[in-house]
Amino acid sequence: MNIAAPSRDLPALFRPKQRLGFNTRVSFNDDDGPAQGLRQGIELFRQAEKLGYQSGWAYQRHFDHYLSSPLPFFAAVGQHTRHITLGSAVIPMRYQDPILLAEAAGTTDLLIDGRLELAISTGANGAFDAVFGTVDADARTEAKRRQSRFLAAIAGDVLHTVTERDQGAPLGAELRVTPHSPTLRNRIRQGSASIDSAIQAAELGIGLISGTVLHDHAEGETFGQYQARIIDAYRTHWLRIWKTPPPPVAVAASILVGTTAELREKYAAYDLERRTVGIAASRPKGALAPAGQPVGAQISPVFQGTPDEVIESILSDPGLATADELVLFLPPAFALPENIRLLSDLATTVAPSLGWTPAPDHEMPSQTTIQGSRQ
Repeated sequence: MNIAAPSRDLPALFRPKQRLGFNTRVSFNDDDGPAQGLRQGIELFRQAEKLGYQSGWAYQRHFDHYLSSPLPFFAAVGQHTRHITLGSAVIPMRYQDPILLAEAAGTTDLLIDGRLELAISTGANGAFDAVFGTVDADARTEAKRRQSRFLAAIAGDVLHTVTERDQGAPLGAELRVTPHSPTLRNRIRQGSASIDSAIQAAELGIGLISGTVLHDHAEGETFGQYQARIIDAYRTHWLRIWKTPPPPVAVAASILVGTTAELREKYAAYDLERRTVGIAASRPKGALAPAGQPVGAQISPVFQGTPDEVIESILSDPGLATADELVLFLPPAFALPENIRLLSDLATTVAPSLGWTPAPDHEMPSQTTIQGSRQ
């Protein structure tokens, strides 16, 4: 099984893809349970690394049939992989203690040899306030405060100087988060769904990842057009503030390459479901049904069809065209073999035509693994 060579000239405004990643919710269903879902999640990262994927991302969702605590999961994945970066997409800061998160992130990053990439957000879900506790400020203001505190903590800043004698620390001691991972601050991204959040990321000097739901688009503007505007705003403000080239931008998208008629029919059905019910599409058995679409939100399209059709769709989409890294959003209800097939088909039939090359030490899956994933 060979990686295909680029088959066409890339458009002038298209950015060759530096990295290829995937985003999983590490789902589980009522039949198999969470332990099986976590084990399969680890195997998914292992197989992605063999295919040459440079990044793997896990979505955080509380109180449902998905991964709620990414950092211990990444620490486990790190013991079964060597090079693939492990990222959260995203962690809502409103529901995090910033210092405890900084301690856990530093510990995890050191355990996995500096491969952690945290994407954080300042959005919130009002339904969770009753569990995590209400605050005096509005949710977004509080999330930004916690984000700032977290970034200071992982940067190694002094958080407090001891001014009274105490058994815990000597007088005058400067308290910093330990263990400290010196380069982790450089691998933090903002999960951006709007122009404002992209500008905020640039102002904070952190990276950017854009997902499958966007807010505050202009009337008549397509998802891809608005996503391109978000990315352009980030890069423009970064250059103005920091006077250096901005970090590579990642974009998550549903890219389902149908290499057989049966698969194309299956992916078309998922496309229809997503266009019909939006974020409620593809739920594992027992998962909660969302109350409805977010007000004023846009849901990303599904790029599905033959390899050539998918390539043409990506090349013509403004948001995907301007991204530096593509992150394959995996349907939450798909099983492990189905997800491995999606990873394999994207890496071998589409991504090389987008300027991507696999990680140098990748290993193609054995024929047994490939055949098993295609059942």
